[in-house]
Amino acid sequence: MPSKATNKNVRSTDVVEAAAEAAEAGGRSLRRGLQVLDAVLLGGREGVRVIDLCRQCELQRAPIYRLLATLIDTGYVAQRGRFRYVPGPRVAALVAPSDESHLAVRLQPVLARVSAACGDTVFAILRDGDMSRCIGRLMGAYPVQVLSVQVGQRQPLGVGAAGLALLAALPHEEASAVTASNTPALSRYGGMTPSRLELLVRATRERGWSVVGNHAVKGALGVGLAVMGADDTPVAGISAVSIIGRMPKERQQLIAGIMRDAVASLLPRGL
Repeated sequence: MPSKATNKNVRSTDVVEAAAEAAEAGGRSLRRGLQVLDAVLLGGREGVRVIDLCRQCELQRAPIYRLLATLIDTGYVAQRGRFRYVPGPRVAALVAPSDESHLAVRLQPVLARVSAACGDTVFAILRDGDMSRCIGRLMGAYPVQVLSVQVGQRQPLGVGAAGLALLAALPHEEASAVTASNTPALSRYGGMTPSRLELLVRATRERGWSVVGNHAVKGALGVGLAVMGADDTPVAGISAVSIIGRMPKERQQLIAGIMRDAVASLLPRGL
């Protein structure tokens, strides 16, 4: 009997020690991840390379890549081009949460001008990780209004016209990564597929503004435009949405021109 009690004590000690070692390893990994994140934040919009992170964090390439993969997956870091890493969208939301309301206020006159000119409901969205989030909506005077999303509502970036314009304005690698991440959810939006979204992104880049219909809302079509920041990086997207029968190609072009003129005159230095 005493020997059995001793064995139990030994096993209990082993479990405690293993838990302590696991906690210590987890703490080391967290500290290293935060160290990498700090280095990326210091790099700002220019970004940092893996070789820079190795030197600053005093780590080898393999752990740096592992930590970057986690930070990218959670939205705290984003890859820019092939070799540089920049702060991700989650960082922007944490650092300056009040910016959203500020941007909504600044975009309101743009929405008002576009809605008054075309008579349709207009929207403003921001990027929220791999999603878009509506921060502004203004109804027009036309008797039939399409209220495709509510303020605060999120959906995969690119399934609506404003989100598609913003997605297309991102660097190619970043936009492709967003589409890949959203693949499981895309089919719930009018049968959207990654290949279809890639075609829409390509057409938007060639045209300079987006057109997408029958995805976020069946029977509706939207025209969208990316709104750039002062440093010429995409910050927001705006769109005008109506029933498909009210949106022939000529009117799509007209609305795109109205949006472009409104942004140029009301936000000459960008958001």
